Amino acid sequence: MKRLLLVKEIYLDAFRNIGHFVVERYFKIFAWFSFIMFFIVLYAFIYRIATGFAFD
Repeated sequence: MKRLLLVKEIYLDAFRNIGHFVVERYFKIFAWFSFIMFFIVLYAFIYRIATGFAFD
């Protein structure tokens, strides 16, 4: 039983900070992806206005 508790403690200690790291990186990547997509949409909208596209 002592060995099982030791393995459990080693496992929990090894993966304790990986969640924070993964979440932090995911949100940074998602934020940059969102900004890039927003500017692509903004560019397409301005391009349509500049070329006289009829929004019917």
